[in-house]
Amino acid sequence: MTTTRWIIATAPEIFLLLAVAIGTILGRVRFKGFALGTTACILIVAVILGQLGTFVIPPLFRSVLFSLFVFTIGYRSGPQFFASLSLRTLSQVTVALVVGITGLFVVLVFAFAFHLDPGTAAGIASGGLTQSSMIGTASGALAQLGLSDEVLRQQQANIAAGYAVTYILGYVLTLLFVPLAAPKLMGIDLKKEAAELEASLSHGTKPPMGSLGYRKFKARVYSVTVAAGQSVDTVETRIGHRVAIERVVRNREKIEPHPALALERGDEVVLTGPAAALIGAAADIGPEIDGGDVLRDMAGEILDILVNERKLHGRTLKEIVDLVGDDAHGVFLRDLKRGGREVPLTPETRIYLGDIMTLVGTESDIERAAAHVGHVLRYSERSNIAFLAGGIAAGLLIGLISLKAGSFAITLGGAGGALILGLVCGWLAMRRPDIGAFPPAAQQTVGDLGLGGFIAAIGLANGPAAWAAIQTHGLLLLGIGVVVTLTPLVAATIFAHRILRMNPVIVCGALAGAMTVDAAVSGCCDVAESQTPVLGVAVPYAVGNVVLTILGPLIVTLTFSA
Repeated sequence: MTTTRWIIATAPEIFLLLAVAIGTILGRVRFKGFALGTTACILIVAVILGQLGTFVIPPLFRSVLFSLFVFTIGYRSGPQFFASLSLRTLSQVTVALVVGITGLFVVLVFAFAFHLDPGTAAGIASGGLTQSSMIGTASGALAQLGLSDEVLRQQQANIAAGYAVTYILGYVLTLLFVPLAAPKLMGIDLKKEAAELEASLSHGTKPPMGSLGYRKFKARVYSVTVAAGQSVDTVETRIGHRVAIERVVRNREKIEPHPALALERGDEVVLTGPAAALIGAAADIGPEIDGGDVLRDMAGEILDILVNERKLHGRTLKEIVDLVGDDAHGVFLRDLKRGGREVPLTPETRIYLGDIMTLVGTESDIERAAAHVGHVLRYSERSNIAFLAGGIAAGLLIGLISLKAGSFAITLGGAGGALILGLVCGWLAMRRPDIGAFPPAAQQTVGDLGLGGFIAAIGLANGPAAWAAIQTHGLLLLGIGVVVTLTPLVAATIFAHRILRMNPVIVCGALAGAMTVDAAVSGCCDVAESQTPVLGVAVPYAVGNVVLTILGPLIVTLTFSA
């Protein structure tokens, strides 16, 4: 034990990294498809390790770690957050606001009724509403109240205790409520509603699972016999499915195809499009041939395009194809991702700023079409550290600003400021990707390490006090946490379905997004046997991350002043 205490006093960072490593491994363990999650496991492991001795972890270290995490949240959410500020997404934004406001109200009711201190109230809110970032913003707000070191440590321990007790149950309840209880509360069959939504989005015909018609893009060569004397436009129109004649070779000479070009017997034509459409193309053109020489020098491309053209925001894929016109010729959408999640593809799927389209086609066609959509993402392995560090520094500076309203002193704190600047920097990077390089893999690493390190530091430094608080008030915290989780979910479900008249499938996706629980989205898709719930996730997720995060300082301010 003497050796352990010596290591704790000399190099506490060893135990911090151990807590992150062990907690991450445990958080990934699944039992019948369910996992506790890395954040909760890291905190539990850190609290247990905290019983080994007194850990002194500098506040500066914790502040930097959490600032990295919360800035990354803002950066990832920025495009969707600012895109959500429109009438087209107002109903989805409202769902996130109802969850946040109802959650705040319930927490304050319990705080006043049971005389909960600010730390305990903020911990319950963070766990019950499944928003880990609230721990950091609440801790930052407490640090600015002028409390003594001993009182501050106890308050931070209470945050950890409230979060540790309520998070796991809040997470499980959300997983169960969204795909199972919410449909019953709305009186609908989620699978049936999802099928009807798919049919409406695809004009009455259910699209293939996974939108395979969009994904299997091919290029094939045909020898013209049947189509001799017909124009390129006529052949393309007859085959349909937006297939394109990309090349015509006549007597070994390449001819640039155009709509009015008349094909001749013996011409070799390269046809591109969805594989399903090309299978029967021989009946309209002529026999398929090997055509290796014709295809060899055709440069194909698969490019990710960041949607940042404002005129496309809220439009359907069909509308966008019509808007782009001839420049969409020969270009096909293989994937669409929103907030890292794959979105089902139908003609009526709406596109929003910040979406990432994966376009397939020949090099010349795809570059031409991309100019109408946004910025071609050519991922770099390096992040623009100057941009990121400057953004975080500016956010921390904004966090120092304190506004007084009567006896209330409201401040975002460093973490809140970093979140706001993260949103702004994410939006700027969407508009100008060349100035704010922050690759997705780097975002994931920085976010995970920042949150994991911060949570581990809180657990280690406040382990004994947090354990004592759990032993003393565990059942009370657990009961309050259940109400804090379920009340906003019930209120948001009823409001979205009865007042906003939102599609029930979209409501379920919006609930998962507003609670920022990714696994609940997967649960909805499994129950619905459809990817359509994903359509309601992105906007509430972006707004929920912001709204729930800033509840931390608000809860601390209101409960402390009371």
